[in-house]
Amino acid sequence: MSGSTRLTVRVQPGAKEAGLAGFLADGSLKVKVRAPAVEGRANEAVEALLAERLGIRRTQVRVTRGAMSRLKQIEIAGIDPAELQERLSAAVDAARSGGRGE
Repeated sequence: MSGSTRLTVRVQPGAKEAGLAGFLADGSLKVKVRAPAVEGRANEAVEALLAERLGIRRTQVRVTRGAMSRLKQIEIAGIDPAELQERLSAAVDAARSGGRGE
C-alpha cells in the first residue's frame, strides 16, 4: 500500500446521469454526479463515485481542495499514480463503451 495520490476533477453537479465523462484538455477528470451542489452533497457523491469506480473503500477518497468549486483536488489513499491512471482509464473506457459510468 502506498501513500496517497492527488487527482484534479471538474464536477458537474445535478447531472442526469452519474459517471466519469473522460479527461479534459487540462488533464483533469470530468465527473458527473446527480447530487446537487448543496450542503456538500455533490462532494460526497464525487467521493463515493470515485471509490466505487476505482474499486476502493470510500474512506480512501477525500476532497482536499475546492469544496465550494466545480474544480476540486481529490486525495486518494493507497494507490500510486500509475495504478490510479490505469484504473481511471479503464473506468472511462468502460463508460464510453456502454458500461457503467456515463
